This record gives sequence, structure tokens and C-alpha cells, in this order.
Amino acid sequence: MAKLYFYYSAMNAGKSSTLIQSSYNYRERGMNTLILTPELDHLAGDNSVRSRIGLSAEARSFSHIENVLEIVRAGHEQTVLHCVLVDEAQFLTRKQVQQLGDVADQLDIPVMAYGLRTDFQGNLFEGSQFLLAWADSIVEIKTICHCGRKATMVLRMDGEGKVVRDGNQIKIGGNDLYMSVCRRHFKQGLPAARRQGELPFGD
Repeated sequence: MAKLYFYYSAMNAGKSSTLIQSSYNYRERGMNTLILTPELDHLAGDNSVRSRIGLSAEARSFSHIENVLEIVRAGHEQTVLHCVLVDEAQFLTRKQVQQLGDVADQLDIPVMAYGLRTDFQGNLFEGSQFLLAWADSIVEIKTICHCGRKATMVLRMDGEGKVVRDGNQIKIGGNDLYMSVCRRHFKQGLPAARRQGELPFGD
């Protein structure tokens, strides 16, 4: 029986690279995949998923009001699908997470969702909250803080490299806006000098 998988991490842990590699593994064996990506994530482009190390794959973008079960069902009717992969899954709505569960339960197609667990304030994203609650399998993709510890949190930075604690939950950006850190340095905040490598690692 197909399952719903949630692969989560802080930023820059290689989620998109892992997704693209997983899709490639299926296709190398003659199986068909469908990659979905939220329209909200404009950095990757409307019809592709891109990783920081230069990998890319064609994707089908969707809005927060679309029914992902029906998107997959329509694709499955045209070409038999063996796996559905979702990038930036933290941007899913509660209803869309339920629909991904329906893809596994009703269509018997495994679903692999990749996303952040928490935002820059340490709060769960809606999509991540319900994937953590409803996924059959939950896997952490690990990355490290500047101090060498496991990074589990994300800091948002302003244009001067200072930590931002307030603002809208969603603000699309990369290394210029966000940095993955351990819980300790999340609570302390990260000075711009440390971020730029002007201070030695350690406490």
C-alpha cells in the first residue's frame, strides 16, 4: 500500500537535490513521476524545481486553492504515475495535505513531500504541521549550524545581516535572507560578523 512521506529540514539541507535524485531514480527504472511545486515559490521558476548545486527538474506548479488530488488523478489518467514528489511542502494548506494522503490511499501512488518544518520565528508552517500529523513516515534531512551542531531552526536576516524577529511568515528568499542554525544560536541570534565569517566559530 502506498504511503505519504514527509522529509523535513532547516534551509540548505539539500531537500530539492534529494527530491530531484529520487525522481531520477524512478525514471531510470522506467517509472513515471510527477513533481509538484507551489506557485508561491517563485525562486525556482513556475515550471521547475532547482537545487542550490545546479540540479533541476520539470515540475507542475499549483496554487493554494487547487486540489492536488485532482491534479494527480488527471496526470495519472494520461500517463501511469509511480510516484508524486512535492517541493516546498511547507506551503501546502491543511486541505492539500489531506489530498496528498488521498493520493496515497485512493490512487495507491506513493507521495514524497519535502519542506521546512518551522519558520524564522520557530513556528510550524501549516503544511508542515499537518504533514507531521498525518504522514505515514517522517524523515529528517540534516544540515549543520555555523558552530558545527545540527541546525534545526532558521534565522531571517535583513539587508545589513541583522536578525529579524517580526514580519510575515512567508518571504521568499535564499542565503541572502535566511540562515540555518542550531536551537542555541536561534535563541541568541547571529551577529552579522559571525555570519560573514569575520569571527571564529565557537561560543
